[in-house]
Amino acid sequence: MFIGIDIGTSEVKVLLLAPDHRVLGSAGTALTVQRPHPGHSEQNPQDWWTATLSALAQLRVAHPTEFAAVQAIGLSGQMHGAVLLDAQDRILRPAILWNDTRCATECTEMMAELPSLPDLGGSLAMPGFTAPKLRWVAQHEPEIFKQVAKVLLPKDYVRLMLTGEYVSDMSDASGTLWLDVQKRAWSDELLALTGLTQAHMPRLVEGSAPGGALKADVAQALGLNAGIVVAGGAGDNASSAVGMGAVQAGQGFLSLGTSGVLFVVTPSYQPNAASATHAFCHAVPGQWHQMSVMLSAASSLQWVTDLLGAGHAGEVANRAAALSGADRAGAPLFLPYLGGERTPHNDANVRGSFHRLSFDTDAARLGYAVIEGVTFGLKDGLAALNAAGSTVQRLSLVGGGARSAFWAQQLASALNVEIVTHGSSAVGGALGAARLGWLATGAAAAEVCLSPEVRASYHPDTAEQSLLLERYATFRSLYRST
Repeated sequence: MFIGIDIGTSEVKVLLLAPDHRVLGSAGTALTVQRPHPGHSEQNPQDWWTATLSALAQLRVAHPTEFAAVQAIGLSGQMHGAVLLDAQDRILRPAILWNDTRCATECTEMMAELPSLPDLGGSLAMPGFTAPKLRWVAQHEPEIFKQVAKVLLPKDYVRLMLTGEYVSDMSDASGTLWLDVQKRAWSDELLALTGLTQAHMPRLVEGSAPGGALKADVAQALGLNAGIVVAGGAGDNASSAVGMGAVQAGQGFLSLGTSGVLFVVTPSYQPNAASATHAFCHAVPGQWHQMSVMLSAASSLQWVTDLLGAGHAGEVANRAAALSGADRAGAPLFLPYLGGERTPHNDANVRGSFHRLSFDTDAARLGYAVIEGVTFGLKDGLAALNAAGSTVQRLSLVGGGARSAFWAQQLASALNVEIVTHGSSAVGGALGAARLGWLATGAAAAEVCLSPEVRASYHPDTAEQSLLLERYATFRSLYRST
């Protein structure tokens, strides 16, 4: 038996995985986010540990026999968060989270001081990353910065509570801007930008390797065996990829949730920071991955759903799907930049818009425009990954948008790849974490990292491609004119 623990922003999720790949059970405990000032987003790391204990207790009650037989634990978590500890492991301030935007100025400073930063770190300096957060603390909270002995990522604070060790994995560390992503090692040059050294950093292991052992007192409290392995684990996207079996070059997934993420496994380090993509280490040895991120994906559809007063987003998608080809060709175009955009524009100030509204524009056409606009944003993201050398023939579609067959088909046509959806709901970071725990016991990736059962498959439609390509050309010109 194997446990996966996923430290999310809104919830800590835990999952119990059997050696025959059955998910025996799962549990979760909600978290809250504090926003003390505009642009700030923080959590108390102790809350993650309390929520983890609560979720594990729920799992133990529901499956006592199987829980007691657990052989390993894996960890997944929200990336980029900065946990600051003093020499006695005391928390110095609330953790600054991935969606905190306070350090934009520090990002500009870092890029100016070290122009090679994107080549080393795999990404442009952005406020979401960990390093500029520490530069902000040094400049705005110097008394706290002086006391910093260790900087940990969210899941690695939970690991510290489980094992007593300072350890991180390659994938999560890639999101700090302190890692030389190609060498899979901390970079003295990048650390110097924030006044830190390797002494402030945890030890690095591969995500599928042991990253500590469960402490005796914690094991007794949890009802587990002391000394069981705690795997290196992974950042949330890499862990989700492991859960979907995407561990070999060319495999990938498209997450159509609040944001839109394209994740493609690569056999080497292939950055394209100029287009605001991310090149990170994967959670398994010898593999990297690229990611493109658009900020408003399924959230754009929810926005227009609320605007139209529709019952739910599925209703709007169904109306859009019922349109004829001619109606779609005459529909407005939508720029999905409601809160700025990451890939490929890296433009925090751009905003969304409709183009070519007319008296014929109705709810169905508006809904179609929004779905298509998000599709085009994802097409931009795939083009940015392709430009860096990524090749992919098939993508697993996950997230809320995966429920729409119409959207899945449009994505297949627009991106010119096979799109598959899965019947299993047990995908995500917690499943990937459990699998990484399993791998840390010595199991082979070919036996552990299986792809979930395919529910439906969608292939490019040449007629739809012709329509989409013409409209995409106009879509691309609209950003340049904003």
